[in-house]
Amino acid sequence: MDVATYLAEVPDARREALVRLRELCLQELTGFEEQIAYGMPVYVRAGETAGEIAWANQKQYISFYLMRTDVREAFADRLAPHDMGKACLRFRNPTTIDFTLLRDLLRATAGSGSGPGPGKVC
Repeated sequence: MDVATYLAEVPDARREALVRLRELCLQELTGFEEQIAYGMPVYVRAGETAGEIAWANQKQYISFYLMRTDVREAFADRLAPHDMGKACLRFRNPTTIDFTLLRDLLRATAGSGSGPGPGKVC
């Protein structure tokens, strides 16, 4: 499966938000490769094996996985008001996704070197 196929299979009510999220990842994560791992889109820095960003359509929400602990720590104040597990933001309503925050998280991830390994996925 590839990401286009993944997107074709998500519910219509979430597809627009997920397409926008994918476009944002492709725009901001220069030097990363888009893959499918663990049944979801994952972004891996060229030459590395561990994903640093991933997202998924879950049964009850859209998940955005931020696996760099340094980026999570740097954005702790902005992440605090959101529904967040150890390494993922959960958006129950696609219309309330904070794309500005996601863009800033993606930029911070791309701007940091390969570093702290992936955190535990929620």
